[in-house]
Amino acid sequence: MSKLATFQEILAKAESLPPVTVAVAAADDQEVLEAVLDAKKHGIAQFQLYGKQKEIERICKEIGLVLGGQESIVDTSSIQAACSGAVTAVREGKADVVMKGMVQTADFLRAILHKEKGLRSGRVLSHVASFEVPGYNRLIHVTDPALNVAPTLPEKFQIVENMIDLCYALGCDEPKIAALAAVEVVNPNMQATLDAAALAQMNRRKQLRGAVIDGPFALDNAISVEAAAHKGIDSPVAGLADVLLVPDIEAGNILYKSMVYFANAKIGALVLGAKAPIVLTSRADSAEAKLYSIALAVVQAANSNRMK
Repeated sequence: MSKLATFQEILAKAESLPPVTVAVAAADDQEVLEAVLDAKKHGIAQFQLYGKQKEIERICKEIGLVLGGQESIVDTSSIQAACSGAVTAVREGKADVVMKGMVQTADFLRAILHKEKGLRSGRVLSHVASFEVPGYNRLIHVTDPALNVAPTLPEKFQIVENMIDLCYALGCDEPKIAALAAVEVVNPNMQATLDAAALAQMNRRKQLRGAVIDGPFALDNAISVEAAAHKGIDSPVAGLADVLLVPDIEAGNILYKSMVYFANAKIGALVLGAKAPIVLTSRADSAEAKLYSIALAVVQAANSNRMK
């Protein structure tokens, strides 16, 4: 499979795959249900909707969303019950993907991370936001802008492993991963530079396989060939990064929102490292962003099933 470079290519790939079943927690929201409608129009998924049944039915009627024979609305008494029900459907094999609807991330993740009833796999869970940025010939993936507050080196190692799995699903067999910091030299007083250098060395010594990893990089010389050349940085990742590994949640969150509001980028977002793909977008994200996230999850789920 060739490297998927746009969300239209990801949608086309998802359309070529068997539809998956998505369990949506707190689906009683118009933006969420518009994304469900769009996904059904593209034929990439069928849905189980958990939440306030009357409100879901009202919105469905308003936007023209008709559920098929294998789809259902599950009336729940609370947000917590909606999240638990959607997660249980995936854990029991009745759905392939779980999706966050109109619910706070903390409540959604509480159900995901439940020790007995959740979707833990033993790996660190990490968030990735994938961007289609005007002027770039590839998707730019930012991880982790939403879950891990201040990841340690071992946690960053697993975040990178999660990201490599998604890149493979998107046809990027050897992703270029840039470990970001404020500067592109190792500074003993800046932990992000030490972690970046350690990850790069682990990659060189084959402890971390399946990608080309280097760092530390400042943002400019990770994504701009000209900036990297100007600073004399000699690296196969310099200026060509597919993945930006951020040092902490503050840097990731600011970069995420800068991409959307300053760069006008298209976005899709997932949580990686669980037993099944998890669609996790901001409640403020558009129906288009939610559709792209569902398409990412469909492609990731197909790759996970192939690897089993």
